[in-house]
Amino acid sequence: MVAGSLILSACGGGGGGSQDQGGNGGGGGQETKVRVGLVYDVGGRGDQSFNDMAYAGLEKAIQEFGDKVEAQDAEPDAGGQNREDLLRTFADQGYDLVIGVGFLFTDAITAVAKEYPEVKFAIVDSCPEEPLDNVACLTFKEHEGSFLVGAAAALKTQTGTIGFVGGMKTPLIERFEAGYRAGAKYINPDIKVLSDYAGTTGEAFNNPTKGRELALAQIQQGADVIYHAAGGTGKGVFEAVKQQGKLAIGVDADQSLTAPDYADVILTSMVKRVDVAVYDVIRSVVEDNFKAGLHAYGLKEDGVGYAVNDKNRSLIEDITAQLDELKEKIISGEIQVPETPGDV
Repeated sequence: MVAGSLILSACGGGGGGSQDQGGNGGGGGQETKVRVGLVYDVGGRGDQSFNDMAYAGLEKAIQEFGDKVEAQDAEPDAGGQNREDLLRTFADQGYDLVIGVGFLFTDAITAVAKEYPEVKFAIVDSCPEEPLDNVACLTFKEHEGSFLVGAAAALKTQTGTIGFVGGMKTPLIERFEAGYRAGAKYINPDIKVLSDYAGTTGEAFNNPTKGRELALAQIQQGADVIYHAAGGTGKGVFEAVKQQGKLAIGVDADQSLTAPDYADVILTSMVKRVDVAVYDVIRSVVEDNFKAGLHAYGLKEDGVGYAVNDKNRSLIEDITAQLDELKEKIISGEIQVPETPGDV
């Protein structure tokens, strides 16, 4: 049993005790709980990727600190226009920590954090332009992990052409592409890397139809391994790859486990430990050592990497030694991974 309150919508009031700044003390000698509010990115729970990883971190914190934590999560509307309203709801109800999952929360968290300086905030994948004493920025070195899966794609392709499908075209998602290109070209400088993005708005992370269309077009151009960094849009990439008998590379979660219908065609996934970052920041508030500012998770911190499990082991075990060697070279600084496609 999970000791704590995990509710799927924060649109309504939090029940009795929402006026208490520290949580529901409940009177008597009961210890005041740390109240945590988490708002997902577009696509919400069930994306088998980014948002689900954030939920896993929240769930772990509740399981580990159940007697000390009360948690509530919320999902924005389809276009994400109410992100700021959801953050403000938690802050106004006196939550101790409010987490926004995704770079699209940058402006909203900046605004709300200024209004509620006594509330602690965390944002995944971004940081306010001006440092705020109550905002922790949970960022990742996606390019490092993407380098490894790019190398894997180059080692596995039989056509000499591989693909990348991004969600919203932003500098963040371009870091995935940059690392992927760099890793592939480290293995084979002559490899052809196709690249497409699903759009320029947040909806680009929740459009499986577009993902399938882009992947099929890349397959028609010769791609036989396709890496997606597109959230829910990646489901369409998996569909296309499975239909055409090619290979895919997942993202954020170990998607051969979270999307088991496609496990037979998922070579590996670029695992981005959003769960670890979310858990860490909750723990820091529980233990009263919250630190604002930048927190960066890379290969050295086990914040990114590539997935190996019983479902994909037969596909990748022949190249894991090479990938692990590249990992150590990145950690040591021998390999410097570019962060923009133009630098590859």
